[in-house]
Amino acid sequence: MTQYDYVIVGAGSAGCVLANRLSADPAVSVALVEFGGRDSHPYIHMPKGIGKMMAMPSLMWHYLVKSTPHNRMQPDIWLRGKGLGGSSSVNGMVWVKGQPADYEELADLAGEQWGWEHFARAFEQIESHELGAAPSRGGFGPLKVSIPAVRSALTEAMMVAGGKVGWPVKDDVNAPDDGEGIGLMPCSIWRGKRQSAAVAFLRPVESRPNLTIITGALTDRVLLDGKRVTGISVIENGRERYISARREVILSAGAIASPGILERSGIGDPAVLDALGIAVNHALPGVGNNVTEHRAIRMQWRLKKPLSINREFGGPKLVWNVLRYYLTHTGPMTGAAIEVRAAYRSSPERNRADIQAQIGLFSWDMDGEGGALEKEHGFCAVMYPMVPASEGSIHIASSDPQMPPAIDAGYGNVEEDRRRTVLAARRLREWVAEEPLAGLIERETVPGPEAQSDEAILDCMDQYGTAGLHTVGSCRMGKDEASVVGPSLRVRGIEGLRVIDASVFPVIPSGNTNAPVMALAWLASDMIVAGG
Repeated sequence: MTQYDYVIVGAGSAGCVLANRLSADPAVSVALVEFGGRDSHPYIHMPKGIGKMMAMPSLMWHYLVKSTPHNRMQPDIWLRGKGLGGSSSVNGMVWVKGQPADYEELADLAGEQWGWEHFARAFEQIESHELGAAPSRGGFGPLKVSIPAVRSALTEAMMVAGGKVGWPVKDDVNAPDDGEGIGLMPCSIWRGKRQSAAVAFLRPVESRPNLTIITGALTDRVLLDGKRVTGISVIENGRERYISARREVILSAGAIASPGILERSGIGDPAVLDALGIAVNHALPGVGNNVTEHRAIRMQWRLKKPLSINREFGGPKLVWNVLRYYLTHTGPMTGAAIEVRAAYRSSPERNRADIQAQIGLFSWDMDGEGGALEKEHGFCAVMYPMVPASEGSIHIASSDPQMPPAIDAGYGNVEEDRRRTVLAARRLREWVAEEPLAGLIERETVPGPEAQSDEAILDCMDQYGTAGLHTVGSCRMGKDEASVVGPSLRVRGIEGLRVIDASVFPVIPSGNTNAPVMALAWLASDMIVAGG
């Protein structure tokens, strides 16, 4: 049995940060354990390679989600990254941090150490932002953040129209205010290359003699001696192997995988474990519950002028753009998944923006296969309530670690989420009706002008909607005894075991989760080093 001081399970956004910071002490040995491989595939580092990676099982987990009335009884597929960098190596590279109120609410639930003051400091230390240092924005950190170079008549019209409906036009949409506004979407891209957690945090330190990176190892369960964790069991090349942790095991496998490791270890809801014949080592009913995820409506508009990027990704133009990318690291292949962000209130009584619209300078062929773009010019918006109230669950369906979990997204369980989606869609229609944006638009294509009733708008979301892939809550943190992990992220009732990843957030911070997870891991590493 190989021994280390710390064993980190999962080399994603949290795991890479933890490996970097914990191994900074040369007297401490750290193992970072990942099922996927090295992040060497060229599609990972070319930002627009995301379109190809989505269909590649070697780089992606494809998790099937239970069908419900609110996804037309058609199961979703939730995608997650497989390999060094985790989902930060395959995501859309948008960099959204949430708002102070998100973290003040988290502090109320889980302790003052998770308040905005601390997250703001973490963001300042993590980022090397193109806009330079500012309060809650870093200028000299390990992860580089840029602003897309996509300014055009279309983006200018979007900004002017946003101002006319009352959205402040922002240089930095992450400014720590109430969140409302429109601007170009910050992205984890630098000089044409993806800035994943592996690139920013792992690559600079992987040669440290006290850091061992293990790939191709699927973590089955944690090893228990009574109520203390002593290591993990992994499947490597078809064989079981044990890895010992002298101090701690840290689960950073993500909101889908981390609860599964706990359940296979006999830590979880006795009803779930008994049904699968797993001995209950520690009853913790919250494991796998309290799951929240974004359910987005997609809206699209046809343009009168050739102002979209649709035709850059097909035929000879695609060939040329790929060649240009590898020769110069410039051009359309350097862009993130989304170019513009709008955030706004669904109703005036909200204390901060509660709707996010991620706006792309392209439009999908909704009748085609495989996410192809339209031949005609258009643009799209993927829009959702940022902090949904509906909850679902993620539980193992088998004791076999190679079998997928049973996921119930809980879409639409709370009617308020659907009501806010309708209000948000109507607000976007007000925006596109303002000049000069209105003058560039031929017509709305999805849902289409015929979809005027609340029911018609929601039917479009159920038919063409998509998951935000920002799952949280399956190992919820809190001060209350029903939480899975306490304020120090230690699993309740178990020694030597923490969970540090998106699963511990009780609710989704306003927006996307990649940046908040990195900041969470940054703060957690400080806590661990300090003995907390």
